[in-house]
Amino acid sequence: MPTSVVHAAVAFLLAVGLLGRFYDRRALAVVLAVVLFPELDAAVGLVMDGAHRTVFHTLSTSVVAAGVVYWETNRKESWLRGRWGAYGVRLAWVAVFVHTFAHLGLDWAHLSGINIVWPLVDQFVTLEGELYLSSTEGVVQTFVDIAIDPETGQQTVDAGQGGTTANTHVSTPVQPSKDPQPGPVDRRFPIAVGGWQLYFLLTGAFALLGRKLQSTPAVEEN
Repeated sequence: MPTSVVHAAVAFLLAVGLLGRFYDRRALAVVLAVVLFPELDAAVGLVMDGAHRTVFHTLSTSVVAAGVVYWETNRKESWLRGRWGAYGVRLAWVAVFVHTFAHLGLDWAHLSGINIVWPLVDQFVTLEGELYLSSTEGVVQTFVDIAIDPETGQQTVDAGQGGTTANTHVSTPVQPSKDPQPGPVDRRFPIAVGGWQLYFLLTGAFALLGRKLQSTPAVEEN
């Protein structure tokens, strides 16, 4: 699964690309807090089965957050726009994108996926499959499989549906196993699991370093 360090690296990549002239240390601190926030549901897992990848890993939060930011920043008396100006508006939208793509999107594609629209529906969904162009089959995608049951004639759609909170547990350092284990518990705090995660980590660090070393173009006077 993507580690918190990898989530942060991808979040910083987005920050460098999306913040533009509003890029600063304070904005990076907000971005870091936002991208790490979903991991708090690992602690909720101590009192609720299947809480990790559910409570704070649902795309419902992204939809609600985007709606709130859009509504608030388009009011005549917007608090965010009045207090922080264009800086606050840009940072709010970047935070929504970071939460959605740097955290939820990555987790959606690994292990048991995420409980994608909880609490509306309690079901984990994993984004897995492939998309390619074949010389004999044309465009082929297997992310969403639509089939007809030959016996009943009913159409079935497989989009990576998995289990529910009752039978799905994603290991975390807080709760490595759903069931208590006798003896010492091996709690691992991974930094990079696999070469692709190390690649993202180094790319994110490189983007931050590159942004720091960039000079601000001088403003020409007419």
